[in-house]
Amino acid sequence: MGTSIDGVIEARTAGAAWEREVDLFDFDLGKQRYERECLFGYGGGLGVDRPLFDARGWPEDSCDEVPKQCDELNHSHSYATWAEIAAVDWDAPVCDAPDGHRVGEWRPGPDGELVLSEVLWTPVEVDATAAELFGEELFPHEWPPGGEVRLNGAVYRPVVLTPGMIVPPDGDWAPVWASMRALAAEHGDQNVRLVVWFG
Repeated sequence: MGTSIDGVIEARTAGAAWEREVDLFDFDLGKQRYERECLFGYGGGLGVDRPLFDARGWPEDSCDEVPKQCDELNHSHSYATWAEIAAVDWDAPVCDAPDGHRVGEWRPGPDGELVLSEVLWTPVEVDATAAELFGEELFPHEWPPGGEVRLNGAVYRPVVLTPGMIVPPDGDWAPVWASMRALAAEHGDQNVRLVVWFG
C-alpha cells in the first residue's frame, strides 16, 4: 500500500485569506518516497539529514481544504512558500556522508570532461569490480578516499545526495514548481504556498 502525498497549492491577494488554487492530486505524484523525504522529511529510507521543509505542521491561516487535524489519512503536514522553494540550493548536500547503496555515474560530456550522468543503485558489476579493486566487499560509502570504479566508459564514485539528485528539475515535481512559479508571477513569491500532508 504505502503512503500517498496529498496537498494543495494556495495563494492570497493583499489583505485576503489564503485560497486553494491547485490540488496536488492533479499532478499524480503518487507515493514519491525519496522525494517526500528530501522535501518534507517524511519517510523514504534515504537517511536525509537535512530535509528542505521538515515537518513544519500546517499553517494556521491555510485554506479550508487543508485538514487541521492529524489522523491516519492526514498527518505529517508541512509547507513552503514559492519564495522558499525558489531560494533552494539544489546542489547543496542534504546528507552528511556518501550514500551507502548508491553511486554517481560520471560520463564524458561534450568537452570531454566527466559530468554526472545519473545517481543509481550500485550495479552488481560495479560492486564486483570494486571488491576486486579494493580487496574486499565494501559499500560505496566505505570505499577508500578518492576511490572510484572505471567500467564500460563510465566512472562510478560514492555520492553525497543533493536535492537536485533526488528531486531532479525535469522530474515529476517540475509541473508543481511551474504552477507555483506562474501563480507567483501574479500574486508574489511570498503569497503562493505549497501545503502537503500524507496518508
